[in-house]
Amino acid sequence: MRVAIAGAGKVGRSIARELIGFGHEVLLLDRDSDLARPGVVEGAEVLNADACELTTLEEADLARCQVMVAATGDDKVNLVVSLLAKTEFGVPRVVARVNHPKNEWMFDDAWGVDVAVSTPRMLSALVEEAVSVGDLVRLFTFRQGQAELVEITLPAASPAVGQRVGSMPWPSDTALTAIVRGPRVIAPSADDSLEIGDELIFVCDPAHEPELQRMLGDH
Repeated sequence: MRVAIAGAGKVGRSIARELIGFGHEVLLLDRDSDLARPGVVEGAEVLNADACELTTLEEADLARCQVMVAATGDDKVNLVVSLLAKTEFGVPRVVARVNHPKNEWMFDDAWGVDVAVSTPRMLSALVEEAVSVGDLVRLFTFRQGQAELVEITLPAASPAVGQRVGSMPWPSDTALTAIVRGPRVIAPSADDSLEIGDELIFVCDPAHEPELQRMLGDH
């Protein structure tokens, strides 16, 4: 897979190293010559140019990319790059970094964004997940389908404790994707029983989150 990354700062370089490690072809773009220098990430192609310019994206042969990652520290730049990648070059998957929570509402398909990654939201979700028992915690939003990745840790008083996964009347448009039990990650089957302290990971329609809360929480 060929991936273009706008922004060769710490975030962009980290993403590039991970993707190269998985065997993908990576192009880093940045207008800062100190960041976009040859060899800044071993194995990555580097282009020192402004990713907001059509000529730069044409030079980068963006139409050959399966994924565009807008990872700069400037939300305006990330939005422009996302829109150009989607509308001018037809990149199938556009992932954009959200730097400021107040701008999160703009990062949607109207700007060509398929997946928006908000660092502040993710950090707050992880903190909440670490301290919350019995409350549903939103971890991630899938922009295309408007689905949420949510987590709940089963409290002792949950009516679901001791129940089999297959016997639970899960809401529609809801999928239990994993049970985290201590050091184990369990791919749930119908015969698995739910235990106190289980971390349940769901992909669900946000409209059904209150129903999940009622089924699994202690109130």
